[in-house]
Amino acid sequence: MASIAREPNGRRTIQFIGADQRRRSIRLGKVSHKVAETVKIHVERLASATLMGHVVDDDTARWLDRLDQDFYEKLAKVGLVPRRERATLGAFLDAYIAQRTDAKPRTIINLKQARNYLIKRFGEDYPLRAVTPGDADAFRQWMFGIVGENTARRHCGRAKQFFRAAQRKRLIGENPFADMAGCGVRANKDREYFLSLEDAYKVLAACPDPEWQLLFALARFGGLRIPSEAVELRWQDIDWENRKVLVRSPKTEHHDGKGSRTIPLFPELVPYLEAVRRQAQEGEEFVLPNRRNQNANLRTRLTKIIRRAGLKPWPKLWQNLRSTRQTELADQRYPGHVVCAFMGNSQAVAQKHYLQVTDDHFHRAASEPTAPVDDQGGAKAVQIPVHQGAPSRVKDDQTISTAHKNTAVLTTFEPSWSPENGQTVPPRGVEPLFSG
Repeated sequence: MASIAREPNGRRTIQFIGADQRRRSIRLGKVSHKVAETVKIHVERLASATLMGHVVDDDTARWLDRLDQDFYEKLAKVGLVPRRERATLGAFLDAYIAQRTDAKPRTIINLKQARNYLIKRFGEDYPLRAVTPGDADAFRQWMFGIVGENTARRHCGRAKQFFRAAQRKRLIGENPFADMAGCGVRANKDREYFLSLEDAYKVLAACPDPEWQLLFALARFGGLRIPSEAVELRWQDIDWENRKVLVRSPKTEHHDGKGSRTIPLFPELVPYLEAVRRQAQEGEEFVLPNRRNQNANLRTRLTKIIRRAGLKPWPKLWQNLRSTRQTELADQRYPGHVVCAFMGNSQAVAQKHYLQVTDDHFHRAASEPTAPVDDQGGAKAVQIPVHQGAPSRVKDDQTISTAHKNTAVLTTFEPSWSPENGQTVPPRGVEPLFSG
């Protein structure tokens, strides 16, 4: 049992018997009796857990998480809790990234980039527990000022991931990024670009070798993710007889059943695949062995190739090639689920990030009438169907809708009354003149 001792100067102290049967004291300073009672209850639970060797209850565990470093140290000095690691931001982030042996190389690069931004903002030796939700908000605004919106969003999401791991290790009481919303990528239609076939072949002609031509063709005509899916392509994945290609997808392999997909051997790909196959060494496993260097900056090299072709580099070089192909396939009247199966994404993702509205769509809509036209190219008059219940005199040459055989289409209407007969309005309405 623990007790509360009150000193003459108003300060309070918690006293208890430790596991070594010695009296221990924890000075609280000038606090209310209610606060002292709360501390006393938790001290009793911690002393019991230490003596009996069991785990403390969830309420006391949460109370420990909320304690600041100084008071936690007082509990550690009297043997109630283990020493808390005084984690610094730099040391924790480095340790976390080092232990992510499950992550892909690209993921590690992204984590290191987020780590560098956090260090640049707070410093290597900044205490992990000192980062507040207000600091997290300030970090987000700072990021928006130095990088693009989507890049800032993704790095804030990774910061949230870092601090969630620190919270699970009990190094911090709360995640300062926990309440931050909007950490996902937002579609930016202003950065969409549709690469026409004419310009695509100009780029292909400017590529320095067959492998570069095939890499570009796999993105533009095959819709593959670059580099992850293209560099994993093996010769055994190409079924020449059935005209199919197995595409391995490292990006989505952690989802059940999404580790690979099968796409058609599109005719546009065939000449570039055959050119690379002719020069491949005997026994070569990978289709693009010279492009498998993870450190190669494919974007920089493609930018130079595009300029050599006499074109201006477009935004999101590789992603817009994939977006172009998905839009193109959708325009060829393939069902949406079929196109998404070829591309390896969902219809929701395709709608948000891939499918584009192109100039050709506007041109076709402006030049191809959707209404029927007459012999002179003008729009035919619209015929209005009439409800069968209304009595009217329809001439013998009335037309019948081919889509709805039982729905009469009004062509001419001869009223049963006329001003020539001295009548200005019908004697009754249009209802029958007899009942029943």
